[in-house]
Amino acid sequence: MRGPHNIIRLVRTLATLERTGAIGVVLEALDAPPRLRAVARVLGWPFKWLGLKGDPALPPATRALTALGPAYIKFGQILSTRPDIVGADLAEQLKYLQDKLPPFPVDVAKAMIEAELALPVDQIFSEFSEPVAAASIAQVHRARLAETGADVAVKVLRPGIERAFRKDIDAFWFAARAIETLSPASRRLRPMDVIAHFEGVVLGELDLRLESAAAAEFAANIHADAGFRVPKPVWAYSGRTVMTMDWAEGIALVDNAALDAAGHDRVALGARVLQLFLSHALRDGFFHADMHQGNLKVGAEGEIIAYDFGIMGRLDEYTRRVYAEILFGFIRKDYRRVAEVHFEAGYVPADRDIDEFARALRVVGEPIFGMDASRISMARLLSYLFEVTERFGMQTRTELILLQRTMVVVEGVARGLDPHINIWQVAQPIVEGYIKANVGPKALLRDLIRTAQVLGRFGPKLPALVEARLVQQSEPQPPRPAPPHPALWLAAGGGLVAIGVAIGALL
Repeated sequence: MRGPHNIIRLVRTLATLERTGAIGVVLEALDAPPRLRAVARVLGWPFKWLGLKGDPALPPATRALTALGPAYIKFGQILSTRPDIVGADLAEQLKYLQDKLPPFPVDVAKAMIEAELALPVDQIFSEFSEPVAAASIAQVHRARLAETGADVAVKVLRPGIERAFRKDIDAFWFAARAIETLSPASRRLRPMDVIAHFEGVVLGELDLRLESAAAAEFAANIHADAGFRVPKPVWAYSGRTVMTMDWAEGIALVDNAALDAAGHDRVALGARVLQLFLSHALRDGFFHADMHQGNLKVGAEGEIIAYDFGIMGRLDEYTRRVYAEILFGFIRKDYRRVAEVHFEAGYVPADRDIDEFARALRVVGEPIFGMDASRISMARLLSYLFEVTERFGMQTRTELILLQRTMVVVEGVARGLDPHINIWQVAQPIVEGYIKANVGPKALLRDLIRTAQVLGRFGPKLPALVEARLVQQSEPQPPRPAPPHPALWLAAGGGLVAIGVAIGALL
């Protein structure tokens, strides 16, 4: 139901931010302009009584997001990894959202397991703990398999979570459509496509069978990666709402004090997180797309352990090459080549000035090189990058949304471990290795061989396809109807305009 009734939900969102005191905190952290702050307060204050109360024991922003529901919690989880954008204080508060949300009762979890697996919990597990972690989608229990005695983690979806997510996404759909209608300039950002992408990702995360499959595929891809481990799923005791996998003990990547006490090198860990992500994205085209600190731990041997495979990203080979060339161009400060790649891939309209675009990219890249990461304002860089995309008519690429989002999150995780990390220096060996293997004469020869193999598979069908095409062309074609009179086109256009105006008025 994506009708105007969603206005109430959006008003309640603003009212909740006002009632919990979060609106001022968030706008201050994001350094919002005075005009936007004034508008938000004026719109939120009259409806404050409609806002959700939330848990008064929590800080304002955390209190508001937990009250609003799972989709908003997801947004807060992303912001928690970016103290350079929202400030250290707010980022620290939002870390609560990663795995410390209020759990639901263990009896409810057991009932859901029995309903899903059609077996009594006591028959499957000899031990079953209280929740050890609770996030926006599900919570985790530690258990022991009755058959083997192996320790496992049992993930159980929150009751009613799918319905709650659908309500939030429904409101997002309405907001996206209203934005496109009221602000034609926003259409280049493709808000409707962005929400469609978000909906597909989230609904996939709500089926733990898909997560089990993703974990198994990811584990197969990274089995040779030193210092990285993925717990394997136990398929016999996994289903749509329940997922059982090997238990893996470790220190949360968010707990810097515990990492230091255990003697782990946080600088090395920060570099490894970033390099592993780039390796998975470029080498495999399949990467963990929810790599916040709550989903990463460090094992006793210093290995990074990944959890929660509900959101995974996938890139085709062409997109990986484009992404690598863009990163490589930035690393080498070859902004002209970066601009050319954007034009070649169709990311920037062909009628724009490539030299002007290259100069704008230099403004984005130069402040990063040779400067301590702690002195770089990523918020200002992102703001300028948004201005660049608007100026040159770049549209949102939905196939890159997860990649871009994850890159922001992973950089935030790496900065949390090493505030002075230089992402370009750390990324250089991974990107250069990919470029050498996939861009050049060897890659061209490999592509030609693959093309020949594909044509070879269709070889036996080619004569029949050509003959059918020739026969079709030789047969007499029926006369084509005359095109409509221009007046009819004008009438139809006028009707569409009238319909558009009516819809706009309703929205």
